[in-house]
Amino acid sequence: MLAATTTDTQIRRGPEAEGYFGADGSNPATLANRVAAVTSAVHLPASIRSGHGSAITRWENTVMAFMKHIFHGRVAGTPQDQPQTGKEQVKNTGGGFVYALDDWARVDRFLILGAEGGTFYVAEHKLVAENAQHLRKMIREHGVDVVRRIVAVSTSGRAPKQDPAIFALAMCAGWGDAETRHAALADGLCKVCRTASHLLQFASYIEQFRGWGRGLRRAIAAWYNDRAVDELAYQIVKYQNRHDWANRDLMRLAHPNAVGDDRQLLYKWIAGKAGDTFAGDAAPNESLRLVWAFERAKSMTAVLPEVGAAAQMAAFVAEQKLPREAVPTEWLREPAVWDALLADMPMTAMLRNLATMTRVGLLTPHGAATAIVLDRLRDGERLRKARVHPIAVLAALVTYAGGRGVRGTNEWKPTASIVAALDAAFYASFGNVQPLGGRLLIGLDVSGSMAMGCVAGVPNLTPRAASCSLAAVHVATEDRCDVMAFSHTFAPFAIDRGEKLERVVERANSTPFGNTDCALPMLYAIEKRLEVDTFVVYTDNETWFGQIHPDEALRRYREQSGLAAKLVVVGMTSTGFTIADPNDAGMLDIVGFDSAAPNLIAAFAREAVG
Repeated sequence: MLAATTTDTQIRRGPEAEGYFGADGSNPATLANRVAAVTSAVHLPASIRSGHGSAITRWENTVMAFMKHIFHGRVAGTPQDQPQTGKEQVKNTGGGFVYALDDWARVDRFLILGAEGGTFYVAEHKLVAENAQHLRKMIREHGVDVVRRIVAVSTSGRAPKQDPAIFALAMCAGWGDAETRHAALADGLCKVCRTASHLLQFASYIEQFRGWGRGLRRAIAAWYNDRAVDELAYQIVKYQNRHDWANRDLMRLAHPNAVGDDRQLLYKWIAGKAGDTFAGDAAPNESLRLVWAFERAKSMTAVLPEVGAAAQMAAFVAEQKLPREAVPTEWLREPAVWDALLADMPMTAMLRNLATMTRVGLLTPHGAATAIVLDRLRDGERLRKARVHPIAVLAALVTYAGGRGVRGTNEWKPTASIVAALDAAFYASFGNVQPLGGRLLIGLDVSGSMAMGCVAGVPNLTPRAASCSLAAVHVATEDRCDVMAFSHTFAPFAIDRGEKLERVVERANSTPFGNTDCALPMLYAIEKRLEVDTFVVYTDNETWFGQIHPDEALRRYREQSGLAAKLVVVGMTSTGFTIADPNDAGMLDIVGFDSAAPNLIAAFAREAVG
């Protein structure tokens, strides 16, 4: 717990706060009530005074609310629905005044969080449009640097999904100047679009921004030609069709020049012109073995006997190391086939298919397949090498533990040991998180706006639930860490070290809604006389309700406590706002669910504690 200060100076939160009194010992709430009563008696209009009791009550309530506003404690601050004097502030979509996000920080927010699902105040299509407009401005002014930023975020594994990076890269390839377009197509395409699925998604975006000119065709052709034949065959088999595009469509547009017999045969197969080359009992060569196995699996389906067919297909899948996408759909109901797929299943694919493997009966409480899954989930090095993003683990945990599909009607009984392993894997997926070593107070925005939309397009993962999950990482690594939740008032939300993430998310989703006052974490620390080195506030920055701005409250805390406290604002939606004052070196804005966020916070906070 954080230690209490011994200062006698106290900031009063207002008339509704129990136990807080004015400098003369009077209670601001009582004072406000007294003034409201006098005002009502003297100024109540005759038409209301002679009317019904309900009309009088409404009038008195109106006066009372106004007087509370006037006598709101002894804090001299600027209401959040008004701009601070001398500060360059903008109005957020909630109606409060905050700071415009730095241009590059907004690019990072979009690349990491995306805009899928929108927010409480902004519909998805509008949020996408706003981010696209900002990206277009940045591309015009800093085109090549934008490409570099896209590549850096994509290749570092900081983002949960590649979709925003691919969209931004397509914008650079279409709307940039000649140098920017060259950087996007010659360097960015191969580094950001690392799979055929990414490439097909890029194709679905690019037509919004440009036509199929020679430069674009050449870049697409290079993507196919630069890959080894066996690697390319794997990509084509695994991702045949995506986003209303097929590899055959791109090949027809790009006309890649096949060098070597193996590549020529592969390109013919993609174009549907390989004839019966892959119809024999053996692959024409080793580099195209997977293509042959894919075609063989389809033909086997018609000739396998009813008895023992699943075992034979499973043996073939295991022998040929077929990915799930290469297995005919009718065999994906068989536990034996899934057992064969599991042997070589990539980590991210395993996370996505835990529910299916449980539903078909492969993953049981004491089964051998379950032991394999548990070993992989508990292997931190394996998670790191597979570049598994924390949100992928969290999404798997929330979905699997729920026992029911989000979009369909599928149900399953979760295996407890797998739920526990997913919980531990979430923390491990952040890598080696360095503790900040100081006194940390985490403020979780649980207002109504944080319960809308979804983070990185993950169904049911609201900004509120995601924030609480990230707070659990701090609790697990920090020795002196307090957690409080807020909307327009305080909401108790202690997180115990070792508390199951599933339970944290469940509690977050059941917390009552409210308005937004992001100054409350600092006011909370003043009221409780806590010594805090770093405040970390998880929010969508749509604050508007309070009678003092969050950065004002931080400065007031510094004055009252004598501590050079810092504020880290973790933005959980891709809006263009922040409550952090950009001219205050003790305030930092970072992107929520950036996999580097915990260590970024620690590095910034350590400067405050020396």
